[in-house]
Amino acid sequence: MTARIGVDHATSALSKDFEKKALLDFGRALKQWALEKVPESVNARPHVLHGTVYHEVLKATDKLSVDVIVLSAHRPAFKDYFLGPNAARIVRHAKQSVYVVRN
Repeated sequence: MTARIGVDHATSALSKDFEKKALLDFGRALKQWALEKVPESVNARPHVLHGTVYHEVLKATDKLSVDVIVLSAHRPAFKDYFLGPNAARIVRHAKQSVYVVRN
């Protein structure tokens, strides 16, 4: 017989502020990456968001008054030939232009 560990059991081992600290740490790392990799002529404002991907992206782009949304997309399989579900929702609902980069 194998025991299954649920999410509640696994997360009980983490400190209460683990998620908040992890998001702050990731935010610092993202800002450092942007300083090193993004040209100074580009007005980039890195943000770390938490929630449903497409909802948080759309909410942030409206709040920040961005001109264009740039998304990365994997090479599609036939079943999702155009875009994955989050990218598709962003493209459909964004007020801004959306540029999708295939990698």
